Amino acid sequence: MNDSSAVPAGFVVGGVSSGVGKTVATLAIGCALEDAGYAVQPAKAGPDFIDPSHHESITGRPSRTLDRWLCGEDGLRRNYARGEGEICVVEGLMGLYDGDRSSTAMVAEALDLPVVLVVDANAGMESVAATALGFAAYAERIDRNVEVAGIVAQRAHGGRHEHGIREALPDDLAYFGRVPPSEELEIPDRHLGLEMGSETQISRDALDEAAETIDAERLASIARVPPGLESASAASGGGEDETGELTVAFADDAAFCFRYPATIERLRERATVRTFSPVAGDPVPDCDGVYLPGGYPELHGERLEGGGTLEHLGRLASDGLPVFGECGGLMAMSESLTTVDGERYDMAGILPATVTMCDRYQALDHVELEALERTLTARSGEEIRGHEFHYSRADVGTDARFRFETVRGRGITGERDGLAEYAALGTYAHVHPESGAFDRFLDSLES
Repeated sequence: MNDSSAVPAGFVVGGVSSGVGKTVATLAIGCALEDAGYAVQPAKAGPDFIDPSHHESITGRPSRTLDRWLCGEDGLRRNYARGEGEICVVEGLMGLYDGDRSSTAMVAEALDLPVVLVVDANAGMESVAATALGFAAYAERIDRNVEVAGIVAQRAHGGRHEHGIREALPDDLAYFGRVPPSEELEIPDRHLGLEMGSETQISRDALDEAAETIDAERLASIARVPPGLESASAASGGGEDETGELTVAFADDAAFCFRYPATIERLRERATVRTFSPVAGDPVPDCDGVYLPGGYPELHGERLEGGGTLEHLGRLASDGLPVFGECGGLMAMSESLTTVDGERYDMAGILPATVTMCDRYQALDHVELEALERTLTARSGEEIRGHEFHYSRADVGTDARFRFETVRGRGITGERDGLAEYAALGTYAHVHPESGAFDRFLDSLES
């Protein structure tokens, strides 16, 4: 492994479209590189929480979040630099050029990393090469500095099929291997995307078999360190034994699992961090403030209602304990949660809202919020950026008080986000620490 202060060299795994199999290809590439003796640091372009959970289950390292909208270009580069290992494999989002605020191509350009294009080869040979050539040429057409170095052929057979793809590729597009078609390489999905890595362990035998068809050394040869990031700008955060004048407790279980590694790192820079599980019925630790990440409270309604943790949290919030909840955290802070099947569960009762799950998503976008007044995560007039993706709606009381106007995105009402009560705040937006929101949160706890 390289020196811990060194920034890993990297490349981006982009796709021709959503659903082409980028996650499986990324996992197979990671296995191939590790089998070849390289320490792999995973990363994800875009605001996703689910794909990174699969990255971590295979590599054992938290996946870094790289999103130009959430982090800004400087923050994106800082977050990359905090990675470990020797080679960073960055999984893209959607198709390579898709996304008006932070596409895979934008991330590759910001870091000056080459792109390995995942192309569905299930029913093509020469057409696979034509597709790759078109993606490479398109960057020049739109005047973007994006280098498509070559391809991984998804769902490609060996023998004549693989040979035909290789022969059709022009000399300046490398063939890095294939991912064979296999039902064992399928990851089940549900309403927010794929199942989490902790829930569905993709067959390691199938991944190892796919890794054998990947040219790890050729991939390693194209990886490079982003210019200007030759040494890490900051070390990663430590464990729960960190000390600080503040203590922050955050929910950490199957219902509250959507958080960025950088968020916990940022909290640990200034506070002692303690975890608890509302699903298990843990008491809320003694602390100065609570963070409730998003996740799947709707899948654990019965245990959340009966476990006692949310009831305890509600009492603490009514006594003035600051509580910040994002999306699933907002849902848990509400009065009740009703599933699509009509099951109703009592929640913490901190916020004057009732939440109902819907059949289709209610919001999916990058968001921008402007603070109407000082709140837990922003100063008055300050703008913060985030992301929202939820299948629930929150119906609020007539006396509801909001702390944010939605400059971009839907929020809770279409015009407002940041429902507030006592010293608590709940938003549908997920924010990255590069937005400054968690620094403001810690500032609020100190004041």
